[in-house]
Amino acid sequence: MSNFSDITPYIHSLAEISCENNKISPSMYAENNVFRGLRDINGKGVVTGLTEISKIKAKDIDKDGNEIPTEGELCYRGINVNDLTAGFINDGRFGFEETVYLLLFSNLPNAKQLKEFTNQLSNYRSLPPSFVRDMILKAPGKDMMNIISRCVLALYSYDENPDDISVDNVMRQCLQLISVFPLLSVYSYNSYLHYHKQKSLFVHLPKPEYSTAQNILHLLREDGKFSDIEAKILDLALVLHAEHGGGNNSTFTTHVVTSSGTDTYSAIAAALGSLKGPRHGGANIKVVRMFEDMKQSINIKDDSAIKDYLVRLLDKKAFDNAGLIYGMGHAVYSLSDPRSNILKEYAKSLAEAKGLGEEFALYEKVAKIAPELIAEKRKMYKGVSPNVDFYSGLIYKLLDLPAELFTPIFAVARIAGWSAHRIEEIQNAGKIIRPAYVNVKEDNNYIPLKNRK
Repeated sequence: MSNFSDITPYIHSLAEISCENNKISPSMYAENNVFRGLRDINGKGVVTGLTEISKIKAKDIDKDGNEIPTEGELCYRGINVNDLTAGFINDGRFGFEETVYLLLFSNLPNAKQLKEFTNQLSNYRSLPPSFVRDMILKAPGKDMMNIISRCVLALYSYDENPDDISVDNVMRQCLQLISVFPLLSVYSYNSYLHYHKQKSLFVHLPKPEYSTAQNILHLLREDGKFSDIEAKILDLALVLHAEHGGGNNSTFTTHVVTSSGTDTYSAIAAALGSLKGPRHGGANIKVVRMFEDMKQSINIKDDSAIKDYLVRLLDKKAFDNAGLIYGMGHAVYSLSDPRSNILKEYAKSLAEAKGLGEEFALYEKVAKIAPELIAEKRKMYKGVSPNVDFYSGLIYKLLDLPAELFTPIFAVARIAGWSAHRIEEIQNAGKIIRPAYVNVKEDNNYIPLKNRK
């Protein structure tokens, strides 16, 4: 038998047949009035539900009904993230746990509520006996997101009441998953380093007095040490990735799967599968790798060389030949992405603290040049600006986080939003989400086997 992963000539021929017989062309979507990707020709999203969890604003409507692009805004439960982040930063506190509370319960906690909630998350921050050994170390993989998904599904077997979708039980399950996601992410990476990179294996236990961000850095580093600014900036990144408007792919996946009445573990595993995709959660890795390629390819002190490189990116002649400047543009935001604006300030301070101001300066140059080039070379229906991935990848790099953990850390944050949306779907929908497709295949006659060529 050939290798299990080999693409044999027969498989190749089957793939060719499949491609040859797929006759759906982009023009058919317009002809049938179908919004591909649930976005119309102007990029406006098709409304598929209602939510109270978060809101994005990127435009105003003038008196004549025309859309006017504005600076982007993001609100969690009606509270602007600029105000939310400024609140805990000015207090010198960590904000992720407070943000999880806000997303789940629609109110900011008072001091007593926040302490009780943080303690509950800390109490849940442990895995079943032998789980790390049996589910992670004995079955190491090269992709952390796949390992996390497998672990989430495995936790179903350790739950004595896994299929109860009452709000009480789902809340308990969600809080437990939110608490253990940092462990699943870092332990998966530890096993990868040991079994696939031949590095020494270490597995730290979380510290109950640490925040989520502190525990991530503690678990990840062999000496368990980190600076306060590192933990505070990672905490900020977690807050800004915790939720985003309800219309993103993984959150929509959570709603769709939840509407079927399935268990929490299956719903979260489905969301993880969505987030893993490079068009969603993997984008910031692309940003970092694009900049690494740029530094190896050109003189980054020469602005004209930077511009030429960006032009070649758009012309599919540089980096991965995809025709994209990664980290630029967003499906909704136009003039600015508020998350990017917040992260930019802290990326600069972190870069300067680590003596990497030149690295940040390069990002600044690209942030200035790229939107102008994209506007020139693309037919744009709205403005283009750096998105959250543009600076989050840089921040993760400055924090010495491995690229393999970029998307898992996104998941550590976003499970807060997924949990809020799962509970909202359970409470308010009551109907399965079942979209319609237009069939464009002509009718065919059945041909008996003996008469087929």
